Amino acid sequence: MEKRIYNFSAGPAILPEDVLKEAQEDLFVLPGVGMSILEISHRSKKFDEIHAAAKNDLKTLFNLSDDYQLLFLQGGASLQFSMVPLNLMPPKNKADYIVTGTWSKKAVKEAKRVGAVNIAATTESENFKRIPKPEEIKLDPDAAYVHFTSNNTIFGTEWQNEPETGNVPLICDASSDILSRKINVNKYGLIYAGAQKNMGPSGVTFVIIRKDLIARSGDSLHTMLSYKTHAENDSLYNTPSVFGIYIIGLIAKWMLKNGGVDAMSKLNTEKAQLLYKCLDESAGYYKGHADKDSRSNMNITWRLPSEDLEKKLISEATKAGFDGLKGHRSVGGLRASIYNAFPKKGVEDLVEFLNDFKTKNA
Repeated sequence: MEKRIYNFSAGPAILPEDVLKEAQEDLFVLPGVGMSILEISHRSKKFDEIHAAAKNDLKTLFNLSDDYQLLFLQGGASLQFSMVPLNLMPPKNKADYIVTGTWSKKAVKEAKRVGAVNIAATTESENFKRIPKPEEIKLDPDAAYVHFTSNNTIFGTEWQNEPETGNVPLICDASSDILSRKINVNKYGLIYAGAQKNMGPSGVTFVIIRKDLIARSGDSLHTMLSYKTHAENDSLYNTPSVFGIYIIGLIAKWMLKNGGVDAMSKLNTEKAQLLYKCLDESAGYYKGHADKDSRSNMNITWRLPSEDLEKKLISEATKAGFDGLKGHRSVGGLRASIYNAFPKKGVEDLVEFLNDFKTKNA
C-alpha cells in the first residue's frame, strides 16, 4: 500500500510523519556514524548525545525542576503496576487507588501483593462512564501514596483536574494522555507512561520521579525492580531501547518545533470537539459512552443503534482508509484514538464519513 491511511489505533499508535521520514533516513546509516541507528551501542558517544538531548527536550516540555529525574525503562506501564508499590509503599504498606477503568484495576491487583489497598473511589458500577467527583474520593491521610490513571483508553474518560492529595505523594499512570496537555508536575510524586501512544514506539516506559522518593527504594529489592538502580545509572544499568529513545527524542524536538505542549493541547481540543459535535448532533444515532464532563480528548468512544450497524460501519470505514475504529470488548461500539500526531484533517474526514453513513443507514 503506497498511501498512508488514517490510523485510529489505541496503541501502538500514529507517529508524526516528519519523525518517520527522518528515522527512515537514519535507519540505514546515521550521519557521522556509518551504521544504522538500530546498530549503535548504548555505550557509544553518539547514543550519549541522543539520550541527553531527549532528556533535555523532555525537561523543557514538562518544565521540569531539578527536584525530578527522568527515567527510560522497559516492561511497559504494566511493570510499573508492580514497581510503584514495591518501591514506594513500604514501610507503611498501604496506599490509596482511584479506580476508573481496566488499567487502574490491574494496578490494584499488583499493589495488593505488596500491602493494603484502599479503593478511594470507583465508577465500576457505571461501567466506568465517568470520573469520580471530588466529594466521592475518600483518601487516607496516612497512605504511602495515591494512585490514579489520568486517561482511560478503553472507556474514553479523562480527568479534567488531578485529585487533591495534600501531603501524600500523587502517582499517575499517564500512558494515554502524556504530553497531550499541560500539567503541573510539581503536584506529582511520580508519573509513568508507556511511550507508544503520544511519545514514541512501543518498548519504552517513561518515568518522572521526585528525587526524594527514590530513597524509598529498599536495598532488598531485586536490582532491576528498583528505581534507585535506574536513577543511579541514568537508565543505563542494562541495555536500553536505543531506537525507542531515539524516536522519543525526535518527537520531543518535533513538539518543540510545533509550539510545545500548549500547541498540542489546543489542537487536541479542536480535534476532539469536532468529533464530539458530530456525535452530539446525530439525534442519538451516535451515542457516546462517557459522560460529557468526563470525556477524553485522546480516545472517543461511542455506540450505534445496533451491533450490526457497528460492524457495517467498521467494515466500510476500513475500506475507506479509517483503520483501528473497533471499540474494546469491554465497551463495544467504536473508538477513535486521536493522539498528538493524529492530523486534524483525519478527524474532519471521519466526521464527513460518519455523517454520510448516518444519512444512508438511519
